[in-house]
Amino acid sequence: MTISAPAVKQRINSIDVLRGIVMIIMALDHIRDYLHIHGADEDPTNITTTTPALFFTRFITHYCAPIFVFLSGTSIYLQALRKSKKELSVFLLKRGLWLMLAEIVIVNLLMTFNPLYNFLILQVIWVIGLSMVLMAAIVFLPFRVIFWLAIVMVFTHNWFDRFSYPNPFQVPFWYGLLHQQSFFQYNKTHFVGVMYPLIPWVGVMMLGYCLGAWYQPNANALKRQKKLLYLGIAVIVFFIVLRYGNVYGDPSKWSFQPKGTIFTIISFINVAKYPPSLLYLCITLGPALVMLSLLERTRAGWTNIVSVYGRVPFYYYLWHFFLAHLITVIFFFASGKGTKDIIDVNVPFLFRPQHWGFPLWVIYLVWMGLIIVLYPICKRYDNYKMNNKKWWLSYL
Repeated sequence: MTISAPAVKQRINSIDVLRGIVMIIMALDHIRDYLHIHGADEDPTNITTTTPALFFTRFITHYCAPIFVFLSGTSIYLQALRKSKKELSVFLLKRGLWLMLAEIVIVNLLMTFNPLYNFLILQVIWVIGLSMVLMAAIVFLPFRVIFWLAIVMVFTHNWFDRFSYPNPFQVPFWYGLLHQQSFFQYNKTHFVGVMYPLIPWVGVMMLGYCLGAWYQPNANALKRQKKLLYLGIAVIVFFIVLRYGNVYGDPSKWSFQPKGTIFTIISFINVAKYPPSLLYLCITLGPALVMLSLLERTRAGWTNIVSVYGRVPFYYYLWHFFLAHLITVIFFFASGKGTKDIIDVNVPFLFRPQHWGFPLWVIYLVWMGLIIVLYPICKRYDNYKMNNKKWWLSYL
């Protein structure tokens, strides 16, 4: 399959709306990290200690990263419709390097409020940037080769789990960058945490790139909606069948739980994100494809609001971290904490002691307030982008 001739730039509303939804949900997870009473000392997916409310608060945010990376790939294909491969490659290389630098310098500062950068956290912006650098070369490959490389990477990478290291602090640096969540100490006071290894995230971006072919200007919208719906349902069914077999696709196995049906369901859908297992990608991207189909048919007023967040994702990303952490500082001092409590060696975020925080209902209230505050900020920037063609806007 070949890429069609250059086309006029035109945003696809269903993609913006879906991206906006996951951006909104993403803020919930980060507010939970900062302010929940167990945000720094317990894993909400640990079936022995979690509650259904806490688990599903975490689980719904699992959709954010894979959809964000997947749609980044789709956006790359849509850019290929109006740029030569050389132009696209140069842009991807520069934007990818910029995102990697921004993750290290800007995002880490906003996340931790630590100007000494004692703990660098390499997360989704890092892996998107690194994947874009690779995509700068990958876009020159034939379309079918890109598709099958992505399929092989996504479907087979769990086979390498058998080579994973039991201690994340003992993982070789190269293997940590490629496949296993890991931590490295490069001097007495500074660490790096690779939270998002490259594989299979670059494969997810490549699959998103391939999906972009369904959004070419001459594509039949009704056929696309049906294909998205059927493919999404097929991926969900594939997840159920493969997960039920307990043979392959995730490092952990599910089991019937003595605490009741809801915990058995939790066990069944509790799949690995770091790195994302095949089953994790199926249970997140399958519903995402269904949502893309349904959103394309939706003409509700709420989509106009949500799409604002989706049209300025990186700008939103930076602002939401800054405001979420600023709110944490306010809560920190309001709860009686002092300067001696700002640093907790067990937590990478300043102003967030390990055994401190608030109930889940407070987290939801703060999250909703944050989303409301972010809307005019994002709306104003979105309007600025639409009315200006400055080169640097494509990087923010």
